Amino acid sequence: MIISRTPMRMSFFGGGTDFPEFFREHTGAVISTTFDKYCHVNVREIPINLFEYKTYLSYAKIEKVNSTDEIQHPAIRNAMKWLDLENVCLNYDADLPAKTGLGTSSAFSVGMLNAFYQMKGIEKNKRELADGAIHLERTLCREDGGLQDQIACAFGGFNRIDFSSDGYTVTPIAFSDGKKQQLNDNLMLFFTGLSRFSFQIQKTTKQMLKPKEKNLLKILSMVDEAEKILTKPDRSLSDFGLLLNETWQQKRNISAEISTDYINSSYQKAIDAGALGGKLLGAGGGGCLLFYVEKDKQEDVRKALSDMHEIKFRFENEGTKIICND
Repeated sequence: MIISRTPMRMSFFGGGTDFPEFFREHTGAVISTTFDKYCHVNVREIPINLFEYKTYLSYAKIEKVNSTDEIQHPAIRNAMKWLDLENVCLNYDADLPAKTGLGTSSAFSVGMLNAFYQMKGIEKNKRELADGAIHLERTLCREDGGLQDQIACAFGGFNRIDFSSDGYTVTPIAFSDGKKQQLNDNLMLFFTGLSRFSFQIQKTTKQMLKPKEKNLLKILSMVDEAEKILTKPDRSLSDFGLLLNETWQQKRNISAEISTDYINSSYQKAIDAGALGGKLLGAGGGGCLLFYVEKDKQEDVRKALSDMHEIKFRFENEGTKIICND
């Protein structure tokens, strides 16, 4: 039995510039972190053919099939065909539901590949797992989208990820433990209750990359500014919150599908209650709202968004890992 554990991620700045169609021309960059909500993938080989099925899968539904081609879940089907796996028992569970804008689908892809490679006795480093998940989702499953989620979930930690036509680099952002703790304490995460498939929103975003090039270039420029706020001792984290508001105003103008009237109204309620800024995480259309709120205003924001579920979290640094290999 092999169990992988892979963290979810939250992206602060640069979203949209991680599309290959954009960064191959302009470069791209994002700042993101992983946090202590995880996807767990449990796999083992079914050793003998005494069942009425050869492969058993348990995720949001249960599949019992006799050939890989019968598998309905596209990521599992393509991964098993790619790695030439059969007779697999796979169980998936997560700390948070899918379609929340927290990178759950990529966390699953990374964690599944990590477990599958271990099952085959193959060691892969974090870059290889990130690259494998990108290949699985973008090439084999033909899903539109950027590349930041797979990288963040594989590597873990608080990073700047830079993209260019030559590939990508992952650089941990070095700022004081005290400042990082303060940032964590001043971020509030709320689930809107709205779920959506991110690749459907990403398809529309991809079409708007050229028409909204100026917005994306502005979003890209904020990555450098955000890094300065974090790393310069004389910069206040309140500027981080204000900058979140600026990047959200740019992002929601890229496509009409990114936000909704309910999201806009909820966002404004939080700002009126004292949040300095925030953004919708993920592709848009639903998922989670993240806000920067000073301690003395947090209860007011909590009351203003009482119709939403607040998610408590702490930053994490490990990325995907095997927690059981028996």
